[in-house]
Amino acid sequence: MLARLAEAPFSSDDYMEKRDFSMTPEPPMVHEKERCMDTGTDIDKSFVVQEHHARRLHYDLRLEKDGVLKSWAVPKGPPEISGDKRLAVQVEDHPLEYGKFEGMIPEGQYGAGTVKIWDKGFYETIYWKENKIEFIVKGEKMKGRYVLVKFKKAGEKNWLLFKGN
Repeated sequence: MLARLAEAPFSSDDYMEKRDFSMTPEPPMVHEKERCMDTGTDIDKSFVVQEHHARRLHYDLRLEKDGVLKSWAVPKGPPEISGDKRLAVQVEDHPLEYGKFEGMIPEGQYGAGTVKIWDKGFYETIYWKENKIEFIVKGEKMKGRYVLVKFKKAGEKNWLLFKGN
């Protein structure tokens, strides 16, 4: 099944357990029954890249899949040149509403710092399996084919993100 990829390392509970929603403006995860139904098509799903000024500046790549945003922290930002590779660390799934989130996460909260949208748009899945994802991005800054490949030697959560031809 296509969704098997991000189910292994994380559950929606991981997102909720890391946050105090009385303190942070981040949106909560809706329960499984309340999630948007996946239409079955992998064309024009949303994506967002958020610039996150936390302990260290990084960029969060988020791809809509199965009613959530599958998420990776990309320390050096998305690659802009074909063949350029970047580390992408898979993190917990985020609610779809997080794709619109910009703001300040308060000090003392998980991910404390400023979040702003760096790029957004839609993507089309070419291939989505446990160890590899290929997709075509239609964003304002990011355009074209991108590939995420699980970097097995570096641990369960580590992937390589590169821009294709």
